[in-house]
Amino acid sequence: MAFEPRTQQQPQIRINYRIRVPEVLVIGPEGNKVGILPTSEAVKLAQDMQLDLVEVSPKAQPPVCKILDFGKFKYEEKKKANLARKNQHVVELKEIKLRPKTDDHDIAFKVRNARGFIEDGHRVKFTVRFRGREITHPDEARKQIDALMKYEMHEEGKVIRLEDICVMELRPAIEARAMSCIVAPKKS
Repeated sequence: MAFEPRTQQQPQIRINYRIRVPEVLVIGPEGNKVGILPTSEAVKLAQDMQLDLVEVSPKAQPPVCKILDFGKFKYEEKKKANLARKNQHVVELKEIKLRPKTDDHDIAFKVRNARGFIEDGHRVKFTVRFRGREITHPDEARKQIDALMKYEMHEEGKVIRLEDICVMELRPAIEARAMSCIVAPKKS
């Protein structure tokens, strides 16, 4: 027997005869207020116009229903949801792993990568992994992280440090056999 995760269902929109309240506030197809009508009369009015009665605000007293083409309504709702999903910006947490004895050239390479991630708006987690007895010297890892933040890169005649474009969101802390810290881009 396979485990199937439950998917969260959207609230069902009630239309026509699925609206079970005695009376509703009806809004016409052009957006004009028709008034409070018995539900059966409102459904009949919508069908006479060859449209549907759609419940748009079920929690109102009385519930608000609109006369419209339900297929077109669903299509436009789906379009709005897709546009909202397309326009949202997801901030990712990128991880850069080091060792306490990582060489300067490798640090320069990792700082350049981190800088690219930060300029793209992502947060970066620096993790210094300990092997064997290295864990007895956490001060070495802290020095490594401090060196990352103060590392100077020379580009176009300017000296650029990582700490100039980001802030430390989470101070260096030991988790299991690693020390890590999280940096985020500075708010502009």
